[in-house]
Amino acid sequence: MKKIILAFLASIALVSTAQTYENKYQRSVSDLMADVQKKFNVRFKYNVDTVGKSLPYADFRIRPYSIETTLDNICKYFDWNWWKQSDNLYKIKPYEYPRRHEAEGKMMLDYLSTLYSDKTSWEARRDSLRREVRQRLELDTFLDSCVVTKDKKGNVLRPVTLSKVRKHDGYTTQNICIELTPGQHLFGTIYASLKKGKHALIVCPDGHWPYRYRKDEQQRLGTLARMGAVCVDFDLYGWGESEREVGAEAHHTSRAHVYQAACGYILLDYMLKNRNDIDPERVGVCGGSGGGTHTVLLSLLDERVKASAPIVHLASHFDGGCPCESGKPIQLSAGGTCEPELAAVMAPKPMLIVSDGGDWTSSVPTLEFPYLQRIYGFYGAKENVRNVHLQKERHDFGPNKRQAVYDFFIDVFGLDRSMLDESKITIEPDEQLKSIYK
Repeated sequence: MKKIILAFLASIALVSTAQTYENKYQRSVSDLMADVQKKFNVRFKYNVDTVGKSLPYADFRIRPYSIETTLDNICKYFDWNWWKQSDNLYKIKPYEYPRRHEAEGKMMLDYLSTLYSDKTSWEARRDSLRREVRQRLELDTFLDSCVVTKDKKGNVLRPVTLSKVRKHDGYTTQNICIELTPGQHLFGTIYASLKKGKHALIVCPDGHWPYRYRKDEQQRLGTLARMGAVCVDFDLYGWGESEREVGAEAHHTSRAHVYQAACGYILLDYMLKNRNDIDPERVGVCGGSGGGTHTVLLSLLDERVKASAPIVHLASHFDGGCPCESGKPIQLSAGGTCEPELAAVMAPKPMLIVSDGGDWTSSVPTLEFPYLQRIYGFYGAKENVRNVHLQKERHDFGPNKRQAVYDFFIDVFGLDRSMLDESKITIEPDEQLKSIYK
């Protein structure tokens, strides 16, 4: 009798949990994903909460021929996305508006390529991008809010504080502080050549590595200065010295996007107008990671830039994961764009893209670089855009990436290769590189 009762109860449970049209074939997400793992012999790592969630038409979303189509069908219902981590490991994450799959990047570049077929049609698109990116960034509104005075001739004067110059082997360092908006400052360091005459200017937006005081940044800017350039970097908004003024959370805001863009723009303007050792025909921008984002942006915003080097940054499927890179909706400009198209605004001026096999730039040799070559080809200048791809390396600004930067600026700005020696660089302590402003 007991066995009969248990069988009866089991049959009730089966009926109550059966997937039917009436209950929209509902299933627990946790159970469904467990089945998917077994079916495709994969593992999932979750950055989302699946507890208590169920999915209608659950088993109909499984495509036996494709794990990725299956994941698309499941994830999009919850506004999630999947990212392949290895051959059999997938991460399930919330939707991220700046990040897409490589296949989507290709589709975007294919679409954009239909909009222009020659120099004339490209330049019409380029001009629209320049105008609308500036508008969506709200750069002019920000610049109007900055602290400035004017001299008798109407020239704009900014509140600038410079430290004493520190002399090293073949170059000098000097800290610079500019008050941008009331109570908020740009903090940076100028690395200048000891050679006489006019020098190339290289503005160096920083990335999300630990502050601009780190060793590899001092090595890069000091070496470029020894070879005959004047380089200047600056803190991210809410990082380094800026964190003292606005706090770390301020970095993760849309204001950080326009503030950092304005830092590069204002520094370039200040250096050209206030130093007599700068050659205005040799102005470059070079930054890595998030600094690569702002390298592209400054190159687009300011036509005085003559050469651009975004390092471990460029991808058609990633706009930069921090609000300081994508806080303002500039990717919606001109009906929709992406980083390679924004970078292409530089054409036909020299541009170096350094990529590697260990981050989102792994697609550059086969996807983004050919796209850029096509744009440069409208000017008969394919050789002016170059890609150094380091397949075995990961996301950093290591020695091989710095060497690519040195080679590029030696070539395009005529720097002195005989002065290329990172061992000659004095690595100053953090406090030495901070502004005298308190």
